[in-house]
Amino acid sequence: MNVEKFKESITQGIPSILPPSKTPSDGVPHAPVRKEILTLAEKELALSNALRYFPEDQHAVLAPEFAQELKNYGRIYMYRLMPDVEIKARPIEWYPAKCQQAASIMLMIQNNLDAAVAQHPQELITYGGNGSVFQNWAQYRLTMKYLSEMDSSQTLTIFSGHPMGLFPSHPDAPRVVVTNGMVIPNHSSQDDWERMNALGVSQYGQMTAGSYMYIGPQGIVHGTTITILNAGRRLAEKHGGDESLAGRLFVTSGLGGMSGAQPKAGNIAGCVTVCAEVSADAAYKRHEQGWVDHVISDIIELSDRVRQSIATKEAISYAYLGNVVDVWEAFDKQEIYIDIGSDQTSLHNPWAGGYYPMGISFDESNSMMAEDPEQFKKLVQKTLIRHTSAVNKHTAKGTYFFDYGNAFLLEASRAGAEVVSEDGLSFRYPSYVQDIMGPMCFDYGFGPFRWVCTSGEPGDLELTDAIACEVLEEMMKESPEEIKTQMRDNIHWIRGAEENNLVVGSQARILYADAEGRIKIAKAFNDAVASGALRSPVVLGRDHHDVSGTDSPYRETSNIYDGSAFTADMAIQNVIGDGFRGATWISIHNGGGVGWGEVINGGFGMLIDGSPDSERRLKSMLHWDVNNGIARRSWARNPGAEWAIVRAMAAEPRLKVTQANHADATLIKKALS
Repeated sequence: MNVEKFKESITQGIPSILPPSKTPSDGVPHAPVRKEILTLAEKELALSNALRYFPEDQHAVLAPEFAQELKNYGRIYMYRLMPDVEIKARPIEWYPAKCQQAASIMLMIQNNLDAAVAQHPQELITYGGNGSVFQNWAQYRLTMKYLSEMDSSQTLTIFSGHPMGLFPSHPDAPRVVVTNGMVIPNHSSQDDWERMNALGVSQYGQMTAGSYMYIGPQGIVHGTTITILNAGRRLAEKHGGDESLAGRLFVTSGLGGMSGAQPKAGNIAGCVTVCAEVSADAAYKRHEQGWVDHVISDIIELSDRVRQSIATKEAISYAYLGNVVDVWEAFDKQEIYIDIGSDQTSLHNPWAGGYYPMGISFDESNSMMAEDPEQFKKLVQKTLIRHTSAVNKHTAKGTYFFDYGNAFLLEASRAGAEVVSEDGLSFRYPSYVQDIMGPMCFDYGFGPFRWVCTSGEPGDLELTDAIACEVLEEMMKESPEEIKTQMRDNIHWIRGAEENNLVVGSQARILYADAEGRIKIAKAFNDAVASGALRSPVVLGRDHHDVSGTDSPYRETSNIYDGSAFTADMAIQNVIGDGFRGATWISIHNGGGVGWGEVINGGFGMLIDGSPDSERRLKSMLHWDVNNGIARRSWARNPGAEWAIVRAMAAEPRLKVTQANHADATLIKKALS
């Protein structure tokens, strides 16, 4: 690729002369057709909204074209404006920019839309079935042009994918502020999203899709690996024996929307994994990428292979090409014991491709969800009831089942499945955050810290791996017992990261670290950039799925029991605080993980460029980004967080956090009697 041609494609923006008309390409996964929800007047408004990106003399050509897209796909994607230049993360110096911060954001946007990374790249959807970077290609083009023109005294505001414009600010302000789906609370139903997205006025940004921080399946692989390892520890607590997962069976589903992390995570953790997937394209894509060892479509063959692998204690993964309910039911009849069970389909998006029902094919489902959405919904709910029933039979035998935070329990309960506990107030099975991530990681300040080497050179990633490992190993020498397990797991992860071929798209890495670890690793990166040991700057970020950035009562904050689980003050405080403490860009989203209307997510990105200003910003922002969440969790009286915030205050005298006093339960009951 010619660098100058590439730069020209970035700076061009929306071309003054329309490029030739385009249609979606064959051989590329495409988003399902969205259901028809707009009235005639609303369709007219959708067209008018789309045409405002273009001069009036082009409207006669574009109006019928966009009308046809709306009819065919339920959305106006503006395929005509898809760039001819391949979209992927390139070395930072390739990007035409007046400041490196802007160049780093362009790099991250393009990484999110890389066909090797994105689920539906031509519909600008990165993952989760509906996690969008932009709503249409005009927004992409205009955003990239603005970023190429931006200097360090300007800030670009992005309203649900729409670049509202460059505004004067100052060098310490975020270069970009992203909001996705920030709708009025009483207008946040699934149909509200369908309508507003079809109108082109709002979008579902997931977590790291619409905030430009997705690094492909690696992020979920790491989180799933940590989860499975700790599930093994929970099994040992319940049933005795050691924590080893050798010879243990993990059954789950979903290789498409949520990136297909489970088989690779199972291999790293050392267990036998079966992951069901209804889409042949998704299953074979993960097999080709090396994320799953074998694809099997015959349930009898699968059963035989699984039995053999359990007996030999082989760390191996199988993709079952079919519905996961078949697996749960068959393994029950054949008395194949399942040690750990979960589900990782995109059930936050149940009626538009996030979960597929039994009894009809994948293609039939894709047609029905658009043509007969009510019948499709009935079939999904019927399948969820049957799915839950099969799970219940296995858990009665001792299977440890948890909700992976993908809204499985929530949607199963709404379908009428037997998933609510006897008290009628909670679910029969825990969220993995309730049992694992919350009390074992988040409460102690450990969460998904990630970085991207902007040089695009594998050698830079290898060096950052070595730096991070060295920092963690040095820290572990003096780590308190309370966090030694977390430290040990992540040192094990980072040592084996390269050999597991986890990189898809940009040269990126993820590990779980607390505030101290993140600051020390980031400072070491900054020093390495300054010395020239690293060829180019490093972008820091995290999944919103973290200690502080996400208020999600069915996932990230499901272990908050003081009645505040449905509040979102923490996420809002997090993103505002990150903004004035030095983040390069910040984002706040409605939705992500468990669905539109169910969660508020705050995220950030930060360029580490080797400068003293960079060191100043990273120390300030990363300290807040973690301790904001620990403080909230401590106030909720979570024991791990209470311990962690006392430790944080001892390390930083300027930190003074309100601490909770504990009331005697007997005294309270007596007062109310």
